[in-house]
Amino acid sequence: MCDNDTFRAREVKLNSTGMELFDLAWANESATGLICLSCGYVHLFVNRDLRFYGRRRED
Repeated sequence: MCDNDTFRAREVKLNSTGMELFDLAWANESATGLICLSCGYVHLFVNRDLRFYGRRRED
């Protein structure tokens, strides 16, 4: 979005209204979120076979 090329990865829950209604949010699917370190935009990926390139930074 902002042309930055550094991101932080984290697991993101894909909550649905129905699962929340029945207090089953823990069972929702999750995705990998890549969060831009410059602007904070979150790119969501549900593919579990992601490959990361470049240097790795620990938070």
